[in-house]
Order: sequence, then structure tokens, then C-alpha cells
Amino acid sequence: MNGATGTPHPPSEPRLQGLAPVWAPHARLLVLGSFPSVASLQAQQYYAHPRNQFWPILSAVWGLSTLPSAPYPERVAQALAHGVTIWDVYATCIRPGSLDSAIREAQLNDLAGLVQRSPDLCLIVHNGGESARHRRITQALGLPVMSLPSTSPANASWSFERKLAAWRAAFEQAGVMQPLPGPSAG
Repeated sequence: MNGATGTPHPPSEPRLQGLAPVWAPHARLLVLGSFPSVASLQAQQYYAHPRNQFWPILSAVWGLSTLPSAPYPERVAQALAHGVTIWDVYATCIRPGSLDSAIREAQLNDLAGLVQRSPDLCLIVHNGGESARHRRITQALGLPVMSLPSTSPANASWSFERKLAAWRAAFEQAGVMQPLPGPSAG
């Protein structure tokens, strides 16, 4: 009980742990979200909310119509084959619900460490405004950085077509429009 008001203390909110990066050493493009949604944390999958447009955008960029409905391991395999790494700026935080505006006490992921392990990386993109708040940190990593419109269903002000055009331009800049040659192709 709160001695001053006699009301109970609000229950302690748990610290949430983000997901490990979807990563391979040959990555050319790093996509940084803010922190996984409730749906993504429950599924242990990036962009798991059914209305998130991340996987449909990748599907449209790459001409892979079945990508959004493919099992998660297949979606991840396609991202990696195209040289795309997926992670979040925050490793842990306290956040009731899924809105970025509710994030508190966030701790950053080791972005510099990931970049050091990715010698072919040529572009970092921020998926949405909360991620882009850390643009100064990513710019200090020595690579070009772009801020892209959020693929979240909360970003209803951008049409799918407008988001797709912005994302396609970033993918073209990073050279991840086609699967990268495998180790035996080099």
C-alpha cells in the first residue's frame, strides 16, 4: 500500500527481452526495428503481427508472392539469402502492449558488434520513427543510414504502395534485390 494515499502500488511490469538477430556474415543490409511487438515476442518471430507489412513488402520487392504465408524459417531463409539482416535497436525494455510510445527503460543492442561481424554490410535502415531516434548511433558506425516508414499496422498514414516505394529504393541501394551468390558461386 502507498502510505500517502492508501492505494496499492501498481504491479511491477516485467522487463521484456528482445529477439536474437536474423543474421549471416554476408549481410549487405541491416533492418533495425525498435522492439518486437507482443505478437512477435509470443511467436518468437520478427514481424509476426498479421497486419504488419514487413513480410508483404519483402514479398513485393523480391517478387515472391508466397513469402508472407510461408513458414517463418522459410521467410528468414529468404531474407538471409538476399543479404538482409533483421534486428532491433533495443535489447530489453519495459513496455505494456506493443506501442513504441509505451517503451520505457530500454537498453540498446550491441549494434557496433553486429556491424563489426558483417564486413559486407553497406546500408542500415531504420524501420519507423522509434528506431530512427537512434540514427546518430547508427551513423557513427560508418555506414550509410536511411529512415524508412514503419511497416507496423500503427502506421496507417502511409499507403502500402508508398511504403513499398521507399523500401524498394533502400533494397536497390544495398544491392539486395536478388539472392546473393552462394559461397560456391564466388
